Amino acid sequence: MPASLLTVPPRPEGFRFIDLFAGIGGMRRGFEAIGGQCVFTSEWDEKAQQTYRTNFGDEFIAGDIRREAVGAIPEHDVLLAGFPCQPFSLAGVSKKNSLGRAHGFDCETQGTLFFEIERILAAHRPAAFLLENVKNLRGHDRGKTFEVIEHVLKERLGYQLQWRVIDAKSFLPQHRERIFLAGFRDGNDFDFSALDLPDVAQGPRLSSILHPEDGSETAEAPFTEGPDAAVAAKYTLTPRLWEYLQEYSAKHKALGNGFGFGLVTPDDTARTLSARYHKDGSEILIRQARRRPRRLTPRECSRLMGFDQPGRADWKIPVSDTQAYRQFGNAAAPPVVEAVARHMQPWIEAAVTKKIRISRRRVAPQPALALF
Repeated sequence: MPASLLTVPPRPEGFRFIDLFAGIGGMRRGFEAIGGQCVFTSEWDEKAQQTYRTNFGDEFIAGDIRREAVGAIPEHDVLLAGFPCQPFSLAGVSKKNSLGRAHGFDCETQGTLFFEIERILAAHRPAAFLLENVKNLRGHDRGKTFEVIEHVLKERLGYQLQWRVIDAKSFLPQHRERIFLAGFRDGNDFDFSALDLPDVAQGPRLSSILHPEDGSETAEAPFTEGPDAAVAAKYTLTPRLWEYLQEYSAKHKALGNGFGFGLVTPDDTARTLSARYHKDGSEILIRQARRRPRRLTPRECSRLMGFDQPGRADWKIPVSDTQAYRQFGNAAAPPVVEAVARHMQPWIEAAVTKKIRISRRRVAPQPALALF
């Protein structure tokens, strides 16, 4: 090995990334799948931290990113951030309007967290970033919110920015549209539109993620029970709740509104799983023969989001059902993130290789001057 290389600290295999507003790690799973190494995580919800730590083994997870000095964040090649979407989501905007509260960037507790991303990008200048949010971010406040984000990332920070709305239905039995913003510091020929996605019409159906209830799956308390691993009775709606949902749906249908429950079979795909699923499960109710419909179990939600493979139970769920529903409803879908990550990978690796080459040149010793 040339002497000049001996002075360069060894670099871990692959590229390094940080996981901001990490939730339970949907973005991380997608980038670890292509060989990335997570070197810093930030998530302020303690229950989400519990699930994250249980599955990834990290001892340290930073809480409120606003309290973290940029110098305490390790050097990294890629910044990942699924920054809070409630201030920009249709449901979040509607709720805040009804309560007379601010939304978008006027929401002090969540909306301004985008500017924490700006703070870190400005200080560390990573080669690339990937941000994820709800589809409505694009049109929020008549497009003004997105204009601010574009201005910050492109004009103020100088990143090449492209975005794309992707429906997880290409990979999962769920209609779930999210916007992804991909940026690179140095100009290149990255083309987000060239990402080839499976046809949503040919995507999987709910049968691929539901408990088979025929004994082919090992029972997993508290989700399934008995020799056939049947779904536990507690997930079937109570008579009163089922009556309420039907009355609520009928009332809004009469008014010409689209509100109601989503009743599905194994041959269908589901609506978007949301963080409110724990309240009544109304957006995704599984039809049952000669019984009232039931909610999905948290294990089925894990599969629906792509944290588990169909028929598997690898993802650990250490929290209550209520917390699990919230966590999966707020998560980024790992298969979608992985598809985006693989599309970005050649340009990420090229940037990292260039960075290593430059750093080696900087530490190479100068030749001794001849004394004769």
